[in-house]
Amino acid sequence: MDIEELRTFVEVADAGGITAAAARLGVAKSIVSRRLIRLEAGLGVQLLARTTRGASLTEAGATFRDYAARVCAEIDVAQETILPAGELRGRLRVAAPLSFGPTHFAKILAEMANRHPQLHIQTCYSDRFVDLVAEGYDCAIRVGHLPNSTLVARHVGPVNGSLVASPAYINAHGAPQTLDELLDHEALMQGTESWQLMDGNEAVSVRPQGRFKADNGIALVAAAVAGLGIGCLPLGLTRPHLASGALVVIMPQHSTKPAGVYVVRPPGQHPARKIRVLTEMLTDYFRLFPDFDDNVLVGR
Repeated sequence: MDIEELRTFVEVADAGGITAAAARLGVAKSIVSRRLIRLEAGLGVQLLARTTRGASLTEAGATFRDYAARVCAEIDVAQETILPAGELRGRLRVAAPLSFGPTHFAKILAEMANRHPQLHIQTCYSDRFVDLVAEGYDCAIRVGHLPNSTLVARHVGPVNGSLVASPAYINAHGAPQTLDELLDHEALMQGTESWQLMDGNEAVSVRPQGRFKADNGIALVAAAVAGLGIGCLPLGLTRPHLASGALVVIMPQHSTKPAGVYVVRPPGQHPARKIRVLTEMLTDYFRLFPDFDDNVLVGR
């Protein structure tokens, strides 16, 4: 019985099909199928019922899955224990936001791969909410305010933001001076969210309205530069446009409620060393560059 066969079976069981498991593992579907066939032949029992819609666990498969997952986890711990100090191997699947990931976090992940040539890193950049457990991710880098969940989160750095608009928008519509006046302006939003703003030392919730919506921060910055409305955006995305004058801060007395960058992982007693190393690298970057300066982080 091969450890890769066990890992593949666990991935298929958790992903609900061979195609999804192959994507998680980064291998061809034919390889996944061959591993499953060898595993079932070695055990002499059918673990998965295959259909055109995917694969479901048989009764034997459901029992075997938990044992297989524990064996894989123990093997990972054993391999980490005998590796030379500081060396990492295996696979790390990371979910990162599209708004910040390619410009702020990709360099850190690339540096991690350079330091650890035996480590395979697979990153998904998306602004949608990724279910780490269901989709088989080791961890995620998340920006903003975290909702309550069972995930384990480690804060690695701060994120600050402000209300911004273009000079053209201000010339055409004026700049609001109070939170009540803000509600009369066009807001650039992700959906129907409320904006968390500071009023002195107190955080207040404001529900603006607007006709332009996007699920990506970079798209909202572009809309603000185009003069479509007021954005409530992090400085890590707006700083170059503020420096050039394409955007200006409005109502500086009402900055955004302080948020953060976090590494989150599924619950468990001890994080894998590869997750600890990524967390430490991110923490080091934010310790050096606490203002989330994208020009520094991407090496420009």
